Amino acid sequence: MSTPYILVLYYSRNGSTSEMARQVARGIELGGMEARLRTVPAVSADCEATSPEIPESGALYATLDDLKNCSGLALGSPTRFGNMAAPLKYFLDGTSNLWLTGALVGKPAGVFTSTASLHGGQETTLMSMLLPLLHHGMLIMGLPYSESALLETTGGGTPYGASHHAGADGKRALDRHETDLCRALGQRLAKTALQLDAPRS
Repeated sequence: MSTPYILVLYYSRNGSTSEMARQVARGIELGGMEARLRTVPAVSADCEATSPEIPESGALYATLDDLKNCSGLALGSPTRFGNMAAPLKYFLDGTSNLWLTGALVGKPAGVFTSTASLHGGQETTLMSMLLPLLHHGMLIMGLPYSESALLETTGGGTPYGASHHAGADGKRALDRHETDLCRALGQRLAKTALQLDAPRS
């Protein structure tokens, strides 16, 4: 039997969402669980386009088994007109069998996003990622205001999930508050998953 893990599933184009994923994973590990980083390939309008089975760099591509066997999920995407990016939506659209079997019911899940502008659709993008997770029966983990960074941030950060303001050129690094909130989300997922998996007396 494999070690229980939280799946950190994300799509990243310019590296910001990928860095957020690493910080969420760090929080998961601080919370006492293993983090499994996975990404999804880009989609193309070219019907002949293919990607290598293994990415040239970064995390491996996710499989449905990665999702099926996880103890919890952190889902991340850059914003695309206030919505999740197409590659992540494409992957989620292929999870019907997991929905039919209830494979994700009762597992904790949270979301994170990165945007070029401070008010560039962070919250709507987070909500767009939460919708399919609700359909799967997952338990949604947001960020409570007991996280002081949520009240102090001048960049990203929402109660719906972790967020990051990457700047117009996409090169603004995660600040201290954004990093703290990514880690807090990971810790909440890990601690909740451990509580749900704990034997009841």
